[in-house]
Amino acid sequence: MGPLAGFKIVEMAGIGPGPFCGMLLADMGADVIRLDRPDEPDLGISMPESCNLMHRSRRSITVDLKVPEGIELVLRLCESADAIFEGFRPGVMERLGLGPAECMARNARLVYGRITGWGQDGPLARSAGHDANYIALAGALACLGNRDEPPVIPLNLIGDFGGGGLFLAMGLLAAMLEAGRSGKGQVVDAAMVDGVASMLTVFHGLIAGRLWSDTRGSNLLDGHAPFYRSYETSDKHYIAVGAIEKRFFRALLDATGITEIDPADQYVQDKWPEHTAIFASVFKTRSRDEWSTVFEGTDACATPVLSLAEAPEHAHMKFRKTFVEVDGILQPGPAPRFSRTPSEIGNPPAAAAKPADQILAAWGLDDLEISRFVDAMPRPAGR
Repeated sequence: MGPLAGFKIVEMAGIGPGPFCGMLLADMGADVIRLDRPDEPDLGISMPESCNLMHRSRRSITVDLKVPEGIELVLRLCESADAIFEGFRPGVMERLGLGPAECMARNARLVYGRITGWGQDGPLARSAGHDANYIALAGALACLGNRDEPPVIPLNLIGDFGGGGLFLAMGLLAAMLEAGRSGKGQVVDAAMVDGVASMLTVFHGLIAGRLWSDTRGSNLLDGHAPFYRSYETSDKHYIAVGAIEKRFFRALLDATGITEIDPADQYVQDKWPEHTAIFASVFKTRSRDEWSTVFEGTDACATPVLSLAEAPEHAHMKFRKTFVEVDGILQPGPAPRFSRTPSEIGNPPAAAAKPADQILAAWGLDDLEISRFVDAMPRPAGR
């Protein structure tokens, strides 16, 4: 039912940004087939498949890329696919005989997506790394945390999912749109360092305009400004304040009852430490929920800092049905939303193991091909 209904995409199973990209495309209606490896990557943690939520909305089969039949199956699927994407280190797919040249020889319209941390070329291209490394080199990590303290390692939202999975999905969609006009596919090189750097564009502009200090904890949007930061409440929770515009700052002062701060001094940086101390003292006089009630219906741009467990219970989240329950597991629903072709969670991750012969038949393979490929699959067949 989603806007990508009718598009067929091959996903070479991986971790982090790849599965996230596959989930986004599948939630939007694309027929995504995930090709799992017989040997799962060693992450040091194990998760029940029913909880591996980024595996939702698509089917999967296990393919052994060490045997000729496994390689041929991938190439055969590429013949009718709109796109394929992989997250191996540069050169791995070429050594397997599954590089862009081989896959696109089977289908001139095929879009070939590649997601890595460092990109397909450059001094670090073949080096190992993870989210923290990519955002560090791109300049994002140095911006996070308090001045004179070590940078704060964030959740892997910035590199893996923002600069990686989202940029890969955007690149694949753009290339598929272009292929629909030109009849020619192309390679999408989605490097997390590139994506993160792109997301930092506004800050490079601010630096060029001498409006941003390269020292973290010293700027408008990095926790230094008293009107754009979090404050502890009386019950050891927090309220996030984002009253950047003057009218919102006045609303914040009105709601908190603070009269010691002149609204005209909002952007006088020499007074920010004094203002911060005043706000901090006032916020500690009430609980987080009490402050939430105070700010309700105002333009003070102040909201409670909710935990992952608390967020789904907020009235706004419930009204919009931002979180949904599937097979007893609460999870974020598909985003963004479409007025005419709504996205949906096609199936929970644990239901991905439809028999391999049915999955391959739906992709147009005949009985003889299916028999040959299924016989070569690792046992148990069809995950």
